[in-house]
Amino acid sequence: MTTRKKYPKEFKLDAVSLILEQEYTKAEAFRSLGINPNLIARWIQQHQADESGQAFRGNGKLTPELEEIRALRAQVKRLQMEKDILKKQRWSQGFSATWF
Repeated sequence: MTTRKKYPKEFKLDAVSLILEQEYTKAEAFRSLGINPNLIARWIQQHQADESGQAFRGNGKLTPELEEIRALRAQVKRLQMEKDILKKQRWSQGFSATWF
């Protein structure tokens, strides 16, 4: 069983710039870099489709928007736990928790 070869972001950007900026043909680029022509075509498509400069983020690297969503969800979870603790505390003291 073969493993997939992973290329760093810089390599992908260099490969894309060969074609888009230095006017290499796709055939010249994939031959000189030793990569599959379909792979370089996909990289070009991803680079052109991404307007925010976040192309080729890699595994586990989130966009700033997704990082913010993750942080907000963690905050909501923490606040709900605090609220539940306070409710239980009020009930144990004999007060009603209707104001929550």
